[in-house]
Amino acid sequence: MSTTAREAEENLSLRQRALAHLTGSTTQPAGRASPSQALAVLHALASSPETAPDALALLHELQVHQVELELQQEELRRSRDDLEAELSRRTALVDHAPVPYLTLDTTTRVVELNHAAAQLLGATRDELRGKLLTPFLAARSGRDLYTLLARVQGGGAPQRCELQLAAGPAQAPALLALASADPAGKGCLLALVALGPGPDDDAGTR
Repeated sequence: MSTTAREAEENLSLRQRALAHLTGSTTQPAGRASPSQALAVLHALASSPETAPDALALLHELQVHQVELELQQEELRRSRDDLEAELSRRTALVDHAPVPYLTLDTTTRVVELNHAAAQLLGATRDELRGKLLTPFLAARSGRDLYTLLARVQGGGAPQRCELQLAAGPAQAPALLALASADPAGKGCLLALVALGPGPDDDAGTR
């Protein structure tokens, strides 16, 4: 069934439901005036006893149209609520995932990140948005990250490499970086999985 035919069938179903609300019957009347036409002539018809039945028919048509609009609004509101609930659920899944997760642009600048990523980097999410990720990495790992992102952008297939956080007061863990292209076109999606402690900076792109 074509899109046009499907939309026509959905509109007919909606109209039949509106008629049922008003009359208890889903029988389609032979003719239908548009709301603008009905409003233009309703007053003139109602003022004459000979055309009063026509005025009543037009009034009924307007009532049906009003109920159609109310049903459409209800369905749109329900669809919007369902979409918002699904978006909130998926956002919560990413925000509270136990694995650090970031969206980076091609320069390694942080577009978005979850709570685990902020905790790993030792700053708040607001502080990290818009910052380059490379200063948080050991020198060679910064170069490896650029290479990783270039491979993802060039071929589209998911890529991986080992990264090392910059030296700090404690041993920084080695990280397995898993990257893929962002479907929204905002750069790359990056997940970081701890491999274990160790300041060794010999791990390169694999």
